Amino acid sequence: MPLNSPWRADFPGILALDNQGQTYLDSAATAQKPQAMLDSLLGYYASGAANVHRAQHLPGERATRAFEASRTKVAQWLNAASSEEIVFTHGTSEALNLLAYGLEHRFAAGDEIAISALEHHANLLPWQQLALRRGLKLVVLPLDRDGRIDLAQAATLIGPRTRLLAVSQLSNVLGCWQPVRELIALAQAQGALTVVDGAQGVVHGRHDVQALGCDFYACSSHKLYGPDGVGLLYGHREALAQLRHWQFGGEMVLEADYRHARFRPAPLGFEAGTPAISSVIALGASLTYLAGLDGAAVAGHEAALHAKLLAGLNAREGVRLLGAPQVALASFVVDGVHSADLAHLLSEQGIAVRAGHHCAMPLLKSLGLPGTIRVSLGLYNDGEDLERLFSALDKSLELLR
Repeated sequence: MPLNSPWRADFPGILALDNQGQTYLDSAATAQKPQAMLDSLLGYYASGAANVHRAQHLPGERATRAFEASRTKVAQWLNAASSEEIVFTHGTSEALNLLAYGLEHRFAAGDEIAISALEHHANLLPWQQLALRRGLKLVVLPLDRDGRIDLAQAATLIGPRTRLLAVSQLSNVLGCWQPVRELIALAQAQGALTVVDGAQGVVHGRHDVQALGCDFYACSSHKLYGPDGVGLLYGHREALAQLRHWQFGGEMVLEADYRHARFRPAPLGFEAGTPAISSVIALGASLTYLAGLDGAAVAGHEAALHAKLLAGLNAREGVRLLGAPQVALASFVVDGVHSADLAHLLSEQGIAVRAGHHCAMPLLKSLGLPGTIRVSLGLYNDGEDLERLFSALDKSLELLR
């Protein structure tokens, strides 16, 4: 099966890399961008830039309409009940930090926050630091041998002192879907708030936050084939109402004098200052592009490409996969070979992969590993990309051994 990608031509960046002899296999870090997004980004500036939510002139009104249209597209993409449940941030990390500061008043010494052993630093450090500030206990939910959060152990660790659960939907290292709905049910039975880090998961398929049942869901634009500098925070209306404001200035204020101020509710109340206007508008273009694709065809292509990747890695002596990856990526180590050395040799042959701890250092430490090689796929990748990877891997391993 050739595994050609019918969408490859929509991504000028991937075509440019082809012409430079580069094979891009690092989409879990950031994805290449469709032409529709690039056109939108240039169009905003070329037609006259203006600020949003604060001008009565035509350019300002036009920018505000486009900006809010993107908020509506995000709400539709996630099936939020209202666009008012979508807050724009500068990334997943900022969205999770917003929650850690905005919810701090809800915690008292001795309360517990449950995370998992596989969390990205973005969904570990904000809660770790909150626990240190407030004298809380950070409870780490262990994994089973396939790299999924162990539900049986989670049921014993999520208890009456649990005030918040924060877990990733899809591991950025192990590539496996987590039992998020079941974990949310366990936490909600204890009256805890629930946070889902969807930075990796949101890219693969359509996810319904109402069906998921979480209080908050955070993700990034740049992994979702959109521009960088934009994050998305979903919170259902009642959950957002519990947040205290954490950044101040600009249009997030309703009324102010020299001694007092009143602030807007979500979403504008959490978007202090001038937002990343062009990027938010361009994200809307990316979502329009993605919504126009055949979802079943995309999922089928990703599944076939992933199967080829796993088969090729498993066929090579000494290559050891981590966990049981299910979609779009695979992390591996090679016996007797340092991942940084291997990544360097692959790069010299034009293969772009990621080496290191992938911002999940505690997970790698628990596995006794300094790092791994991670191969991650986008909808523009094809079978030839993997053939080039396998050829370069064989040559590199021959040299290193």
